[in-house]
Parts: sequence; C-alpha cells; structure tokens
Amino acid sequence: MMKRRILVFAAVTIAAPVVGTGLARGNATAPVRIASATAPNDSVPIIVGTPGPTRVTMRNVYFYQAEGVILHIRSLDGEMNSVKRGVVDFDDKFSYILSIDTGEVTLSSADLTNLMNKYVFAYPGAPLKNLKVSLRGTSLGLSGTLHKGVNIPFDITSSVSMTPDEKMRLHPTKIKIFGVDGAVLMRALGINLQKMLDLSKAKGVFVQGNDLLLSPLEVLPPPRIKGRIATVKVGPDGLEQVFAPAGGAVRLGDLSVPDSTYRNYMLYRGGTLHFGKLFMTDAELFVRSE
Repeated sequence: MMKRRILVFAAVTIAAPVVGTGLARGNATAPVRIASATAPNDSVPIIVGTPGPTRVTMRNVYFYQAEGVILHIRSLDGEMNSVKRGVVDFDDKFSYILSIDTGEVTLSSADLTNLMNKYVFAYPGAPLKNLKVSLRGTSLGLSGTLHKGVNIPFDITSSVSMTPDEKMRLHPTKIKIFGVDGAVLMRALGINLQKMLDLSKAKGVFVQGNDLLLSPLEVLPPPRIKGRIATVKVGPDGLEQVFAPAGGAVRLGDLSVPDSTYRNYMLYRGGTLHFGKLFMTDAELFVRSE
C-alpha cells in the first residue's frame, strides 16, 4: 500500500461521529480518519461575507459523510451553497448544500452496509434488521432479517439501475427465504416483497412489487447533497455512481489548478468559508496530498 498523508483540514462536523474530508492516493485501499466531530456550530458570528456559491473541485478524495459512511470520490465538480448566514461552515454539516455537477463517486459494500443499518433502517419498528450488503459480480447482494411477526432470514441478489425519475432500482434476480427459493415460495403464497414490507416510515426508500427503489441522495445523512446520477453500476470497489447535468443543462466550467500533474486534491474558490478559527472571504483554498 502506498503511503498517505493526513490532511487536517475540513471537519464536516456532525453531532457525535467522526467526520471529515481526507485525501489519499487514487489507488489507496483504506481511508484516513482525520478529524473529531463536535456539535453543529450555531455561534458563528454574522459577518459580511462574499456573496455567491463556493465552487469546488475534488480528485481522489475520501469524503466522510457520517460515521461509517465514506464517499470515495474519484472526481467531483460542483458548488457549495450556504443556507446559514451566507457562510459555508465546515464545522456545521447543516450550513450548506453540496451540488454536484459532474463526478464519479463510489460507496463500498461496508459503507452501504453501515448506511442501511445506521441511517436508512435505523428507525423504531423498521422491518429490516442486521443488513449486510455484498458485491456479487455486477450484482448487489442484500441479506438480513425481515420482521413479519417472526424473524425471517433472507438473501437477495439484485441488478442495479437508474429509473427515468432518478430512483435507484434494485431488481431481484435471486431470492432466498429461510434458505429456500423465495421467488417460488412467494408465488405459491400469492405475495411479494411489497406486501411483506411496510416502509411507510422509511425515508427515501419504497417497494414496488419485488423491487426496492431508493432516492440515493435522500437516504444519505447530512450534509445535504444534490445532483443528477446519470448511471450506476456495481464495480470491483463498490457501487459506482456517475453524476452528470440534466439534458440541455449547461455544465460548470472546470476550475484551473496550480499544477495539472496533481492527482489528489481539493480546490475551493469563491464565497465565504469557515472552519475552526479561520474565515475566508472570496475564498481561494487548495489542499493536495503527495
């Protein structure tokens, strides 16, 4: 494994877990934990900042979305828009929205497992528990326990695609319930997953027939992310998502970097940034890793 440098820079902070933004070489195999989180900061003084969004470019960055959920960003171009006092505050995950124009982002099976257990199905009475996501060639595996009066162990292998209305569809190609062919069993009983799963209290996920549909950005914990996922597939490193502007939309221009040979970096330009004791107006911040 190649050496990585820890960059003590942007703590995108949430109430309790460790969150932050880390840089690593493009072929690194493990993220770097870099910052301890504190409670969202509502005491940032009101200042006269530079209006407008902060443009952002990232290459080969591990973005700590929340405890156990890391976005492996190969590339990202977009902007951050403040929703509090005109400041993009890295110490407050609720202070801004990250809008992705173009990008390539991967979630590993471990990240997806944590996302399912700690955030998507973490509410009281959730019908799915002890979930585990796995990579099965070009398909996604989901196993766990379905609570329907009794605990029912299940294992589903699904193809993954995007619908025209930008939902991620998990379409089962193989279902096992109690270790037997679940598709045959459900047909015999005249039921499907939609009849078995009550997801009325779930956020950003519902069932249609035997298909599980998710709003992939809505199920993520803060900070809020917006963008259009054009394509999705299961690759060797996880669930790969490609962002692109909607048809006819004007793509944001590229931000120039000091040296085009740099592979691992973050560049922020414009607007007002805050982290720690530092304020930057008309921001120009470039962070890179060797």
